[in-house]
Amino acid sequence: MSNDSPVSVVVIDDHPAILAGVEMWYAASPRPIAVIAASGSIGDAWTTPGSTADVIVLDLQLGDSGPAFAALRRLVDAGRQVVVYTMRDDEKTALTCLDLGAATFLTKGEGREHLVEATLAAADNRPYMPPALAGALGTNARADRPQLSAREENVLIEWFQSESKELVAQRLNISVRTVNSYLDRVRIKYANLGRPARTKASLVARAVQDGLIDVDDL
Repeated sequence: MSNDSPVSVVVIDDHPAILAGVEMWYAASPRPIAVIAASGSIGDAWTTPGSTADVIVLDLQLGDSGPAFAALRRLVDAGRQVVVYTMRDDEKTALTCLDLGAATFLTKGEGREHLVEATLAAADNRPYMPPALAGALGTNARADRPQLSAREENVLIEWFQSESKELVAQRLNISVRTVNSYLDRVRIKYANLGRPARTKASLVARAVQDGLIDVDDL
């Protein structure tokens, strides 16, 4: 998606005041963001017009049924870009959402700027690390952090800053296959430590958590 093209969004939240506020925030975005469906029902993400949305903003806690992890997994498995927007703010929940494939994880304590930026980043397939998540993950003191080579770290940071592996390959003058090889090595190292990072968003979270990168590197 072009970095100035309009973005369509479906917002799933069971609080009418949140729905109204989010729509107002998007309406004020310099880059057009259109809310094409908004309700407390996950079904709106699967039916017209919500089924065509570029990004889904999902409240993880809908009613009293517990975290909507299963719904998040189904959406991600269908190739949808999901921004989790929730009152929950614990590290375990955040990492679970990122490991399931959420584009990013925001708390409702974070304001308009971060929700808008996270939505645009998801539409452009870019990572976004809001302050609350960065603070929760940025411990820099884990004993089980992987030992990455300088080249692995370099490829990792370039990938975090790029929209595609093809761009990483061009910048580093290597093949896409080599980029994939380095990223696979990093994932294997995390998996061997019992800390899998299957998606780009979860790998960003792990790297910030371990102090391998700084939020300013994104």
